[in-house]
Amino acid sequence: MGFEKYKKNDRVTVTIEDIGNDGEGIGRADGYTLFVKDAVIGDTVEARITKCKKNYGYARVEKVATPSPFRVVPKCPFHRQCGGCQIQAMQYERQLAYKQDKVRENLLRIGGFSPEKIDAVMEPIVGMENPWHYRNKAQFPIGYDRDGNLVAGFYAGRTHTIIANTDCLLGPVENKTILEAVLSYMRENQVSAYRETEGKGLVRHVLIRTGFASGEIMVCLVINGKRLPAEEKLVEKLTGLRLEEKRIVSISVSTNREKTNVIMGREIRVLWGNGWIEDSLRVLDAADLGMDKSADGRSAENREKVTFRISPLSFYQVNPRQTEKLYGLALQYAELTGKETVCDLYCGIGTISLFMAKRAGKVYGVEVIPQAIEDAKENARRNQITNAEFYVGKAEEVLPELYEKEGLYPDVIVVDPPRKGCDETCLETMIAMRPGRIVYVSCDPATLARDLKILCQGGYEIKRERAVDQFGQTGHVEVIIMMQYCGKEKN
Repeated sequence: MGFEKYKKNDRVTVTIEDIGNDGEGIGRADGYTLFVKDAVIGDTVEARITKCKKNYGYARVEKVATPSPFRVVPKCPFHRQCGGCQIQAMQYERQLAYKQDKVRENLLRIGGFSPEKIDAVMEPIVGMENPWHYRNKAQFPIGYDRDGNLVAGFYAGRTHTIIANTDCLLGPVENKTILEAVLSYMRENQVSAYRETEGKGLVRHVLIRTGFASGEIMVCLVINGKRLPAEEKLVEKLTGLRLEEKRIVSISVSTNREKTNVIMGREIRVLWGNGWIEDSLRVLDAADLGMDKSADGRSAENREKVTFRISPLSFYQVNPRQTEKLYGLALQYAELTGKETVCDLYCGIGTISLFMAKRAGKVYGVEVIPQAIEDAKENARRNQITNAEFYVGKAEEVLPELYEKEGLYPDVIVVDPPRKGCDETCLETMIAMRPGRIVYVSCDPATLARDLKILCQGGYEIKRERAVDQFGQTGHVEVIIMMQYCGKEKN
């Protein structure tokens, strides 16, 4: 059975019994496992097989025969074509349950932890009050449709075909006005879009970043060259926009001439305004998390704030309201009393570092991107924080140097690595430094589970775990873990 029974383009009827790692439905046809895109757990669907392997295959929904009780009507007409919102057809409460289960399964399967252990430390997932219009950053590819018309939008799933859509429901409503102004400028001034297959054409992407608290907006065009034609016309068009309570304060270009999937180039040139925007995050107390008001009755809006300068290349969490909750949890998990030394690895522009500095004795931040470290230092200055130092370099190189040459023994290490997780040398140095607590923030439960297994073999034990939904309508989830050193190293 399996490959011999089914072939590409066969149609089958499948009842969806589970959800895969990327939000796809999982069902079985005569014992043959199918991963069905756009299916919701509980659906019975007619699906077309798109790829066959020996023991499993992939399929797409052709018709929903019996809809799941968890199925909802998607708000976006492009949700099936676009690769962005994998689970938009799923009821939001069921999305949260799926993400909680996803984290748990990764910890069990990859991390090798027992169900009893994980169930004892797992706390309820932190959901969003409104899972729409939450993204403060979007990168729109610019290209042509089949008729040769300029378009902006998003890539269709697993392709580089652009779906024309300037009104993504995950980003601020102002993005639509800005994108249409850029396209208008390009048409009026005969500015070409980049053709990926040929490596020719000028405008590749438009980056838009918005400060939700400040109302400041940055627009950066990524171009296959040094200059744009009639750059003053672009500035005039963008600065003339009326954007309700928000305003554009930075217009720039980023040169990227490489044939690569990396969007931004290393060189940024400011055309108008600042080379950055500012935004702020509230320092939430434990009682604020998941609540509008704290136990003492003070509005969360009146909480202490940390202000950040954000440049085009800076890493900054894309969902500011959920980030406040995530960093509030990080402060909880760090259990700071005001005396501790903290290392913040993969610190970016110092977001977590400066939160920790409000409660710690001394904070050391490490980040590989020089511009981000310059922003981190400036952010510390703006917030009058003097107990934070920042170092440029790879965490796996700077951390051993701080340990071996400077004799640094932190009480707490915080890590917020990219999707690939921590470098093995970095993990080994963390174990050697033996901080009392490790707070691990992760955007990938699989690499998180892998790294936790290594840390636990080095004498650490998971004490608390909580998922935070930073990415509503998608299959992605953020997780935060608190580990304590228990003095029992395992070989």
